[in-house]
Amino acid sequence: MAAPTTSEVVKANPIGKGLDAFRKLKNLGLDLVLALQSLPACRSLPSSTGRGTLTSDLSRFIPVIDSNEFDAERIRPLLKAIIDNEPDETILNKVAAAFTESTPPPDRCLSYVNSSEHRKYMDDALKEELTSVYVGVPGLYEAFFGEVDGLASTAEAVFKNCKEEDSPLYSEQHGWRGWPESAKEKDVLTWFANLVGRLADLSSEPSKSPQRRPIAQPNRPLEGSTADRKLDVGFVDDPKARAVSKYHWSHILVPGELKSNPATDTAPGHGRRFVLGFTLCGPLMWLWSFDRAGAVASSSFDINREGQQLVSVVLGYLWMNDEQLGFDPTISTSNGERYIDIKRDGKKERLVIDEVMKRAACVAGRATTCWKAHRKGDELRNPLVIKDSWQYAEREEEGLLLQEATEKGVTNVARYYHHETVRVGARRTGRIGKKRSSSYADTELPPNKRACSSSSTKAAPRTIIPNRVHRRVIVRDYGMPLPGKFASYEDLHKKAHMWHCDISQGNLMMNEDDGNPSWSAFLIDLDLAVRVEREEPSGALGKTGTRAFMAIGVLLGGEKRTFMHDLESFFWVLFWICIHYNGPNEMGRVVPKFDKWNFVSTEELAENKKGIVTDETNLLKASEEYFMPYYQPLVPWLNRLRRVVFPGGARRKAPDQTLYTTMKEILREAQEDAEVKNP
Repeated sequence: MAAPTTSEVVKANPIGKGLDAFRKLKNLGLDLVLALQSLPACRSLPSSTGRGTLTSDLSRFIPVIDSNEFDAERIRPLLKAIIDNEPDETILNKVAAAFTESTPPPDRCLSYVNSSEHRKYMDDALKEELTSVYVGVPGLYEAFFGEVDGLASTAEAVFKNCKEEDSPLYSEQHGWRGWPESAKEKDVLTWFANLVGRLADLSSEPSKSPQRRPIAQPNRPLEGSTADRKLDVGFVDDPKARAVSKYHWSHILVPGELKSNPATDTAPGHGRRFVLGFTLCGPLMWLWSFDRAGAVASSSFDINREGQQLVSVVLGYLWMNDEQLGFDPTISTSNGERYIDIKRDGKKERLVIDEVMKRAACVAGRATTCWKAHRKGDELRNPLVIKDSWQYAEREEEGLLLQEATEKGVTNVARYYHHETVRVGARRTGRIGKKRSSSYADTELPPNKRACSSSSTKAAPRTIIPNRVHRRVIVRDYGMPLPGKFASYEDLHKKAHMWHCDISQGNLMMNEDDGNPSWSAFLIDLDLAVRVEREEPSGALGKTGTRAFMAIGVLLGGEKRTFMHDLESFFWVLFWICIHYNGPNEMGRVVPKFDKWNFVSTEELAENKKGIVTDETNLLKASEEYFMPYYQPLVPWLNRLRRVVFPGGARRKAPDQTLYTTMKEILREAQEDAEVKNP
């Protein structure tokens, strides 16, 4: 007698309600949280957020479990540890990992430092950052999809097949088959992912085999986010993508967002050279392009009325090459080695990238990325630093400033090696020079969705899209942040006649390479520097610098920039280090009170700083409460600096060259203090 088939066994023995208890994972999660809260250890262990205990973290997580955003993967390692009877300390460590708020590493670029970067802050920061958002830009589809080989003819043929099948996917009368009339997010996500898969199958050719697929994970934060971010739908570089697969943001080639109301569509995004995306609000679709100057969107189209347009968009996203998707083609990979080619002194050089040193997390802005590298063929592998950033076209090139500083013999400033404006397809990269973008870059634009900063008081007859240019600078010094380097700044000012304008913890470096014949410490990052003699504004927007270290006068605005603002920034760098680090080799911590410095308005931050320096008792109270033990011996010396930088508790309004000597003398005496030497 033949053995029954699986189908026959299942039919004769249905599961029924046999797994209901296990399906109710939410209830299991709630029971687990309640059991953990009753443990004395959880009531005693501090929260990793710095606010309350581990029990408090567990309480905040109850609404998450009870919502539609609960991700069971988050507690799986903890459940396994409990079932496996692992040691108490292991279990409690996994409790903390599962139920506390996510805090990224403290080494942050851009204008935020030692920040928790929680989503409540980052949403506001993104809105402030994306000052340039334009919707209804003509020619966007043609600019980005027009060069995808064979797209128009294939989309036409696929759309024709969609209408001619036995059970047509599309009809002129009703639109797409299976479109959820309620347009609820979950239903639309499922429908869209299935449709994209079907269109990919209909378009399959040996030469056009899709190497990416759609994913829909609205309830699972992607790895690599600055703050927890979830992706409604998008295209990922995995032809075998599944709903349960885990992905990092770097795998997302085209992000998509679903909205029930078009009025709420405000265009968040993330960056490469540029990123293409889309939003779907009911049946209305917008195509987006995000770059370092802001965001632009097409006019909307109804996917149920313009079915062939949807087919073209989907196939375009599936078929675009890396360059068309916004990846930088000037960075190449061969045999597992990443490199860039440059032409220096008339000769071609290949620079091999060893590692990423830092990468700024932003959408619009400078988006600075630094790599440690070495010249191919250099047996000593003397380190170089490659820095890519997106500068306002009006700003003087950092490479030229570094070159001039090196030629004038400025000591302790990163030494110039090479600079260039990055070009793709024989054009410089930026919004105006970006390949394929010329069809919309010079068109008259519809009104901006958010007001843009402008130095002009006259009404312009048309809106000009702001532009940033992709610039690359290479220097010959490599290091890690140093808590202070004063002489380098004085040299830059007096020899090269420049003001740095971004004195910060990350721009004061200590040489890490014993074999590299450079200085023991040096100053980097001249991309915000200005010449002393320049009277006219740079043309760049906003108050520049790293917020935590910006001088009070710069934060308030209305003051002409001078070297005095940079000297004040040295004070704030030292103040910040004393609070956030417990020694030169320790990782920084996040302190909620000062975390807010990264996100409050510049005016409010200025008032916060005034409160610290106007009265000696305020600084001493702050140092007693917040300074780390390692830096407590610096308190009297920092107070002496406060007295000279803010005489009588007030800001200096007039330049004073003697302040250099006074501050250097205080720092020199502090170095000789026995308690400072042996904290």
